[in-house]
Order: sequence, then structure tokens, then C-alpha cells
Amino acid sequence: MRDADAPRPPPLARIPPQVACVDDYLPLARERIDPAAWAYLDGAAADGHTARDNAAAFARIRLRNRVLADLSGGHARVTLFGDTYDFPVLLAPVAHQKLAHPDGELATALGASAMRAGMVASTESNATIEEIARVSRSPLWFQLYLQRDRGFTLELVRRAEAAGCRALVLTVDAPVNGVRNGEQRAGFVLPPGIEAANLRGLAPFAPAVVAPGQSLFDSPQVAAAPGWRDVEWLRAHAMLPLLLKGITRADDAQRALDAGADGIVVSNHGGRVLDTQVATIDALPAVAEAVQGRVPLLLDGGIRRGSDAFKAIALGADAVLVGRPCLHALAAAGASGVAHVLHLLRVELEMTMALCGCRTLADIDRSSLVLPGAQPSP
Repeated sequence: MRDADAPRPPPLARIPPQVACVDDYLPLARERIDPAAWAYLDGAAADGHTARDNAAAFARIRLRNRVLADLSGGHARVTLFGDTYDFPVLLAPVAHQKLAHPDGELATALGASAMRAGMVASTESNATIEEIARVSRSPLWFQLYLQRDRGFTLELVRRAEAAGCRALVLTVDAPVNGVRNGEQRAGFVLPPGIEAANLRGLAPFAPAVVAPGQSLFDSPQVAAAPGWRDVEWLRAHAMLPLLLKGITRADDAQRALDAGADGIVVSNHGGRVLDTQVATIDALPAVAEAVQGRVPLLLDGGIRRGSDAFKAIALGADAVLVGRPCLHALAAAGASGVAHVLHLLRVELEMTMALCGCRTLADIDRSSLVLPGAQPSP
């Protein structure tokens, strides 16, 4: 194992031909990121079962090819909130990207722009939403946490609107931090010079620390946890489309629609909050059944192949979000790596579509899948 204090290699000047799929970036990233930062960036809650199962669940779903289909004029385009994308893969919000690369979110935005892919910028980005917007040449969304200071929250919303963001993505599945044992063992703290740039001026809010004999439910973090009325408040004040990220249940999906959500992201926070949660692809069908196509439905968690995106679309998603793979590529090769991951996923998705006889995304449905425990239909 590399010594934690040993010099770490710089980002690659060019992508080696041995990088044939997105997972090939993982070891390249691992050797370029400080061990404590790696525990944060690639870590998971508790024992990491959900983080692993997010990816493993896709492999349990089998594909059925279709031969001799007419593929003339085929494409993978999707339209979300008035913007048309060449393919249905967007960059998920990831905090503190300068831990992976000196240019952080600015390099990620350049990589996304090179592929004309959408990007969701995190509230906890190391660059401000204005700085990210200035370098972006493709649609930019803004991920939001509801802050205790609702005035500051509304200011963030107005900044996102003024910066030209096309949607707000409210993360709703982390009212408290998950059990991050990996970070604890590594002693992770943000190094000097790395901050949540969008939150400058906001009084710091320390994570809940529960002393012996005390209850988590007595902590300020729980006391300030948002509820459905806060979602309704945000919907009433925001001018942009509002998506709720972190939904895994049909009843929560319905409540989100009742509260005015314009879109839903099926997500378990990449397995970083509640361990042994259901994998997102396993949660998707019930949420899709509840939504019934009334609003755009996206999924994140475990996308490692273009065929994974195909399976998510077959089960009701309109598009998918990718987090860890793009972060690994960012660490290894900067903006070029991010663009390369998006290119790989697009090509794999379009190959899967062609081999399954699907000319457009609208042709993708469950007839192309065999779900675990099921028998192929005729």
C-alpha cells in the first residue's frame, strides 16, 4: 500500500489506451488522492453494503437482444425541462471536488460541456455556482440543501437562478449524517484552502455529536431537519423546476408530487447515508409506478456501464446521474477524464440500444429485460 505521506502522481496528461471502461479509472484515482480524502470521496455509510449493492443490482438484471430491427435514424436524445441532451446521462452533484483535482468543479464543468452533458453542481462545491456557470456550456442544475437560515437558502436559490441554472435539485434523504466509519478511521477533515464556497457567510453547523447518555433526537441537527412544509415553501418561492433527490418509496414519491415537485431522483445518496438500504435500481419500479410519467424521473447510484443506463430507462427512468465514476476520472485526468467517462457511457448505451433493437429511448421497455427470479417471456 502506498505510504500516506509519499508524493502522489499528478493527473494524467493523456488518457492511456488501457482505460477501456469507467471502472478502469478507479485505481488511477486511488493513487492520486490523499488517503483521508479518499475515505471521504469514495467512502460509504457503515459497512458499505448499499454502496456495493447499487452496482451489483444492475448485474442481476439480464438483457434480451432483438435481431434485425430497423435502426435507421436512431438516437439517444432526451428532453428535460425544455433542454434536449444528446444522451440521458448527467453528472450527479458531488461535494468538495478539489479534493480530487486542483481545478475541482471547474474541470468537471469543462468535461461535461465537451460532451454537451448536463451537470448538477453541489451546494458544497469548492467553486461558487457563478464560477461554475461561467465555464459551463451545457445545462447546469443546482443541488440544494435546505439550510436552517431560510433567508440564506432563498439567497442561494436566487443566485442559482441568476447564474442561469435550469433546475433545482433538493436533497431530502440526509436530515442527519450517516455513520461514516471510514472517515472516522482516516481522521478526515477538510484541508486548508478547501471550503464550501457557496456557503460563505453562513454560520457553520457542526454535525450532530452524541455524547454518552444523550439522544441524537435532542441534537440541533435533528431539530432543524426539514419537512414536507419546507418543500412546499421552497416550491412557492423558487422560479426554477424543482426535483427532489433521495426518493426510494412510492408513497414518498406521491407526497413529493403533492408538494409540487417537478421531478424526482431515485437515490440513496450513493450508499453514503443509510447502509443496507435497497439498491436504487431495485427501488425504481415502484417509484415509476407511482409517478406514472407525470414528471421526469431520474436515477443515480451504481451506474457503471451504458447498459446500466439502458436498464434504468427500461424500468421507468428518463435519465440517470453518475457520480463516483466521473470523480475518479477527474482525479486521474481532469476535464479530459470526465469527458471520456461520459463518452464511454454514451457509446455503451447506444450499443446496448442497437443490440436490443431500440432505435430511440422511447423503444426501451421491460421486454428487453429479465428481472431476478423471472423467466424470459416469449
